[in-house]
This record gives sequence, structure tokens and C-alpha cells, in this order.
Amino acid sequence: MKKLKNPYEQLPEHGCFCCSRKNPIGLKLDFWYDEVGKTVETRWLPDAHYQGYHGVLHGGIQATIMDEVASWSIYLLEGTAGVTQGMEISYKKPLLIEKGQIVVRGKILSKQKRLVTVYVEVFDGEGLVCTTGNISYFIFPLDVAKSKFGYPGTEAFM
Repeated sequence: MKKLKNPYEQLPEHGCFCCSRKNPIGLKLDFWYDEVGKTVETRWLPDAHYQGYHGVLHGGIQATIMDEVASWSIYLLEGTAGVTQGMEISYKKPLLIEKGQIVVRGKILSKQKRLVTVYVEVFDGEGLVCTTGNISYFIFPLDVAKSKFGYPGTEAFM
């Protein structure tokens, strides 16, 4: 498992809610890449500020993190950038905050022309799957990703 760099951090305007260290109310996520399993993941310790029902991580926060992992999966596994086309989320069981650090892992499920679906799982602090989802991304040709969206290339994340 290799910890990834965030090449966007060097941009003064980078304020992503999920991955920017500059966003004072953001999640400040880091990411790891498993070259063997072809997965991208983040690990995060939720607290009560992010609950829905008492002690349960809000489903919208889970979906947000899942979408971010899907985006980083596109960066690393497809070598380009994209935008979310759709999300199909299945909440299997409540994700209890008291169980500690969660792991959110994504891998490419399918690709049809410029539509890529990333399968994402959310594990609680005990390693149990609480949430799964298929997140579809409309991906850009590399030249468009670089020129219009500032995609720095896969090597910038390594």
C-alpha cells in the first residue's frame, strides 16, 4: 500500500471539502494505492460532529467520502479526471462512530467508453462492510483533463 501525494495542495485556491488541508471544516483525507489489488482507499476517524442518528455516521458524509474515493480511483486507475455521473448507494448496516477509524476502498467495476463505474465499500472500525456503492464517472480525454481541469497526471500522485 503506497501513500499518495495530493498534487492539488500546491494550488492556493484548493479548498476541496474532502482532501484539502486548507479547508478549515474539511475532512482532510489522505489516500493510499494498492498496486496489486488495483484499489484506492482512504482511512478516516469520524467523530460526533458527523453523526446523523446518535452515534451513527451520517449517510451523506459516507456518500461524500465514497464519491471522493471514486474520484481518486479515476485519477490513479484510469489516468485521467472526471465528474460524477451518478451514485447508487446501499446502506447495509449503521456505521457506528464509536468503532473507530473507517476505511473506504474503491476499485474499477466497469468501463463503457467514457463512463466508468467504481465499486466502493465502507468498512467500520472492526472491518465490517457497512455501506457499498456503484459510483459512475464521466471521464475526460487526458488532454481535456489536463487543460480544463488541471489534472496533473498519474505520476504527480506517486
